[in-house]
Amino acid sequence: MRAVGIIGAGQMGAGIAQVSAAAGYHVYLSDLDLAKAEAGKACIAKALARLVAKEKMGQDEADALLSRIEPVASYAPMADAGLIIEAATEREDIKRKIFEAVGAVLSEQAVLASNTSSIPITRLAQSSPDPTRFIGVHFFNPVPVMGLIEIIRGLATTDATVDVVRQYGEALGKQLVFANDAPGFIVNRVLMPMINEAIFALGEGVANMRDIDTACQLGLNHPMGPLTLADFIGLDTCLEITNVLFQSTGDPKFRPAPLLQKYVEAGWYGRKVKRGFYDYSGDVPVPTR
Repeated sequence: MRAVGIIGAGQMGAGIAQVSAAAGYHVYLSDLDLAKAEAGKACIAKALARLVAKEKMGQDEADALLSRIEPVASYAPMADAGLIIEAATEREDIKRKIFEAVGAVLSEQAVLASNTSSIPITRLAQSSPDPTRFIGVHFFNPVPVMGLIEIIRGLATTDATVDVVRQYGEALGKQLVFANDAPGFIVNRVLMPMINEAIFALGEGVANMRDIDTACQLGLNHPMGPLTLADFIGLDTCLEITNVLFQSTGDPKFRPAPLLQKYVEAGWYGRKVKRGFYDYSGDVPVPTR
């Protein structure tokens, strides 16, 4: 496989494009329009410039990596890609439209994958041209730093399809884990209830924001507290995943915390908008309540 297609040039899609190009693949990077795809490549260029400045990468290596990322205005150039990965926002309706559209250019041997963090793969595969060549390939943010990929097979996914993404993940130097097509897969099945419960605790006045984060960070030996992590992931994404868990299982333990819903309704999505559980407009994050 020489080329991969990445649909979505935001933080996740750009990260996947970067590690794919670093592994030697030619990357077709697309988004709603060419300008957004080019903006995604520009963000990668900035990240590489920081690595060069810190002497963690040579300029020639950075230039070669960037040369392998091709922003595109449509899916047509992806016809020669052996793997196409959708990395759009965590909304099923948007993903389904992408799969239907990209199906028109997907070659007969290529694999179509979703970077969904929670939506059932078997259900998403309904919108793909061939469910046997559809699979979940879940990266973690920030993609160049995080060493894990969850691979999730749908009911119809073949062993050959799994082998394609296994070889791809290994080429990227990532650790691979394999999950069945259950709500939330492995990581978010465990992580989101913890984050959600921390938000319940905050809303019920169990402790203040900093103490909840500090208690979990030090008491559980986590690199950051759950409220800080929620801001990093994006509160809108946390709510989408928690809703999928709740709606897919019907189990009340997955019911989204009212305070999480309220923050999302306010547009306080976390770091990406500089306001979530913390205010990021200054040099140091400040609790918002």
